[in-house]
Amino acid sequence: MQVSEAVERRNSVRAFKPDPVRRALVAHILEHAARAPSGGNLQPWRIYALTGEPLAALKADVTANPRGENLDLPIYPPQLWEPFRTRRFDNGEQLYAALGVGREDKAGRLQWFARNGAFFGAPVGVFFCLDRGLGPPQWADLGMYMQNVMLLALENGLDTCAQRFWARWPNTIARHLGLPGDHMVVSGMALGYADADHAINNWRSARDPADRWLELQGFD
Repeated sequence: MQVSEAVERRNSVRAFKPDPVRRALVAHILEHAARAPSGGNLQPWRIYALTGEPLAALKADVTANPRGENLDLPIYPPQLWEPFRTRRFDNGEQLYAALGVGREDKAGRLQWFARNGAFFGAPVGVFFCLDRGLGPPQWADLGMYMQNVMLLALENGLDTCAQRFWARWPNTIARHLGLPGDHMVVSGMALGYADADHAINNWRSARDPADRWLELQGFD
């Protein structure tokens, strides 16, 4: 698979088959992703992958506490401004439209949102963590590591969905992972085989045309 093909095909899959993923394949992806750029070669990431009983136990605890806990860091800035506010709103409307869940169907929307807590049925849940003393440059490093994971997953016939949703349960997740107190959960990620027949996987979020965000200066 060409890198350009993987970039184009990568999508946030929100419905997975229950088929298990081999340990060796998960290890291969997560280990090779560590070739991501890292300022000063700090390699700040700390990664946990769960399946089977450990994953089931974590999901059960999250289901029992649907309100979540205190966020270590907000998922979005407060009072989101333009153009980000509209992009987020439109994305949500398009997602629920693809599911046939109307704006007035609050219960249906909440029910679908809760599927985050089941990793959308994926057999593997991955957690991406950082030392709390690190700063924005290391967050960028972790983001590049996560992108490598998503592209390598595609190369190996798997799909993913990055989920900042999991930052809502820092204490519960830390307890299940045995995460050191000086570390925090930045994001989770569902990993597995996409359910190609599910309607949500036939929808892709839009991207603004490049002329709205790209400037090329000094070129012929």
